[in-house]
Amino acid sequence: MKSKFDIEILDTTLRDGAQGEGIVFSVQDKLDIAQALDELGVAWIEAGNPGSNPKDLEFFRLAPSLKLKNAKLCAFGSTRKKGVNPSADSQLRSLLGAETETVVIFGKSWDLHVKEILRVDLQENLSMIAETIAYMKAEGRRVFYDAEHFFDGLADNHDYALATIKTAADAGADLIVLCDTNGGAFPGAVAAGVKDVKKLVPGFPLGIHAHNDSGLAIANTICALQAGCVHAQGTLVGFGERCGNTALAALIPNLEIKMKLSCLPEGNLPRISELTRRVAEIANVSISDDMPYVGSHAFSHKAGMHADGILKARRSFEHIDPAAVGNERNFLVSEIGGRSAIAERAKIIESTITKEHPVTVALSEKLKSLEAEGWAFEGADASFELLVRRELGRYKPLFRIAAYRVMSEHPTGETLACSHAWVKVLVEDKCEIAAAEGEGPVNALDGALRRALMRFYPMLSKVRLEDYKVRVIDGKEATAARVRVLIQSTDGKRSWNTVGVSADIIDASRAALVDSIEYKLIADLELKENS
Repeated sequence: MKSKFDIEILDTTLRDGAQGEGIVFSVQDKLDIAQALDELGVAWIEAGNPGSNPKDLEFFRLAPSLKLKNAKLCAFGSTRKKGVNPSADSQLRSLLGAETETVVIFGKSWDLHVKEILRVDLQENLSMIAETIAYMKAEGRRVFYDAEHFFDGLADNHDYALATIKTAADAGADLIVLCDTNGGAFPGAVAAGVKDVKKLVPGFPLGIHAHNDSGLAIANTICALQAGCVHAQGTLVGFGERCGNTALAALIPNLEIKMKLSCLPEGNLPRISELTRRVAEIANVSISDDMPYVGSHAFSHKAGMHADGILKARRSFEHIDPAAVGNERNFLVSEIGGRSAIAERAKIIESTITKEHPVTVALSEKLKSLEAEGWAFEGADASFELLVRRELGRYKPLFRIAAYRVMSEHPTGETLACSHAWVKVLVEDKCEIAAAEGEGPVNALDGALRRALMRFYPMLSKVRLEDYKVRVIDGKEATAARVRVLIQSTDGKRSWNTVGVSADIIDASRAALVDSIEYKLIADLELKENS
């Protein structure tokens, strides 16, 4: 199997990924994810099992409309049923009906599964493998054979596991994929297993499919590739059955950058962060902040020594350039962050600021004082930017809350509880009063505040809250404890985070809401001035 890449990547988000807990794809979701994977440039997309459900059948019917440029679709299914001729097997006919040039057939390599799950004798299982592959080849299909549970089978019955591989190769499979289906194998066992297969079928193209139940999916995949595999499977975000599959968003940069092995079209790697986020959004899951390469924390630096080191020599605390994978460096501002990190972040407002600048010194001291009171700015970039503007003398309040009141009602009957808020705002010499009802006090306050301000700033109609978090700062104070509120806002194009702290949760929310609105207004006004 000749390839233009050193390693061919098969993404199974639409098949194995769909088996992850909480993952439910519509047909349109599957089409959108396939489009994103094609834009990334993976070689293969395992798109589902047309014999298992109507949704996958409908996907394959609509798939030609995608006009994929890089990836090829594969339909997935099992070997024939016991005692059934392949031509009479309904699920094999469904595989052919998907009309993909390549099909992925999985079969049993572990004698435990043959005897106790399929409940057939060992020879019948070999016949099922051979006859299914031969039938698909006779129908003009390229066949990838997934040796399910191969490494468990190899450990329990070494000779039989290898016999299933030899059977698949002799039957005409184009590629054999060694699967750590239970995710329990260790890298040494995986490397040894690959080497055993290479001795058995020298020169035959091999692949690896690893699960993450021991937290070793990427390590096992890399070991298999180092041992001679030329094909790797996984899901872009990493979700899948149980603990998930090899996360391709982390594997691919390892291969391309660290191992100098091509697996994407040239120039596509910098899109991997963007496309991983797109797939996660379609799947309605969050990317772990600390996910290697593409996570929001992957290139974040908090310790002062780290920030100072990065600014002097990037390689001192970063293993790659964030831009190589489409991510960004992030200096976290905190009491332990040091002046270098503060200065680097403050340069967004004033490019001439250095770590010795008086504003940097003043901000450093102010951060220590505020963090002692419970404030935290490392997750509240917008609030920190406003803090910098105040210290630079470049802050002019665009409005002021003269008074506000929030009330909640909790009827004892069937009427639902609700909250009301009343706000009086001043914009220069003009006053506006507004009220709103909400599902909770913060929702009501947010509604009343934006309603009052939209007379002056109509762009606020596009702003909404994306996330709201509350953290008790000192639990020892019980209900009198100070709380920290973090708010994430969006205008549909970008998102920003603000923070507020108070012993009163409504007042903390008010502070975070005011920062959120002011940040949006200042950003829009500056954009208008510069355009």
